Amino acid sequence: MELSIPLAYSGGDPREACDQAAALEAAGLDAVWVAEAYGFDSPTIMGYLAAKTERMKIGAGILNVYSRTPALIAQTAAGLDAISGGRAIMGLGASGPQVIEGWHGMAYDKPLGRTREAIELTRRILRREVIDHHGITDMPRPGGLGKPLKILTRPVRSEVPLYVASLGPANVRMTAEIADGWLPTLFIPEKAHQVWGAPLAEGGAKRSPELGPLQTVAGGLLAIGEDAAAIRDFARPQIALYVGGMGAPGKNFYNDLAVAYGYEKEAKRIQELYLSGKKKEAEAAVPDEFCELISLCGPESYVRERVEAFRAAGVTMLNVIPVGPEPAKLVETVKSWL
Repeated sequence: MELSIPLAYSGGDPREACDQAAALEAAGLDAVWVAEAYGFDSPTIMGYLAAKTERMKIGAGILNVYSRTPALIAQTAAGLDAISGGRAIMGLGASGPQVIEGWHGMAYDKPLGRTREAIELTRRILRREVIDHHGITDMPRPGGLGKPLKILTRPVRSEVPLYVASLGPANVRMTAEIADGWLPTLFIPEKAHQVWGAPLAEGGAKRSPELGPLQTVAGGLLAIGEDAAAIRDFARPQIALYVGGMGAPGKNFYNDLAVAYGYEKEAKRIQELYLSGKKKEAEAAVPDEFCELISLCGPESYVRERVEAFRAAGVTMLNVIPVGPEPAKLVETVKSWL
């Protein structure tokens, strides 16, 4: 199992966050994931990280498949892989309608088809194929002046790992079939099989042997100590935001996930409170068990048990948020268990 962190700057200085992440490379960190949402773009920050590090993998977590064409996704993969010396991981996903329609001004249509097409075309482009493709994206556009092209430069690797952020059954099924890796959100290892076991198996049955086993990236807050259990409460704002605020009622993937986990009444209550502006009340409504099971906080023996729970659930890269004054020590400690 590998160890990674999400880059955290929360509206602050991304250079400082990158420097802090780079400092964890010596402690054994294997990868860092850079989110985008509707803040700073990921590729710029990933390029900075690549220049500041030597060994760590640099992951996009995630690039949406609407605001970038498949060709641009492939170019970004090739560019990042070149400047990092073959350390790029491209996390892709459909994001959600609030970002795609509200920020990018694009219709949120055909999310699975767009993701599948982006993966297929990115792989073909990195192999330097001449692209003549007609689907959701036309390359070249019919009746225009364009002609089939292949990427001008020669990628460092002809296969850059492509991971997909997916939650719904159909999307997870597709991920298990065609992606190199999976980026689930709010992952509870003890409940993952009941939610995703069937679609993972169905997609895996169609998976090409050439892809190898599906890689899975998941984890949560990390704190080790006799009083570290209290750190779990730091997960409340994120859970409340996702379950309560990421979409209208009936249009929130994370709320659906909480329901599938068995928190149906709580999920409804969290959403009602959050959408009415009562964010603190929504956070308080998050079940204690939810906070505990998506995190790794407590005495050392307990945290080791949590690591093994994630491993048993199929996680191949543990993605943690170290909390405390010595993040390098936390990373070094957990890495020694993996």
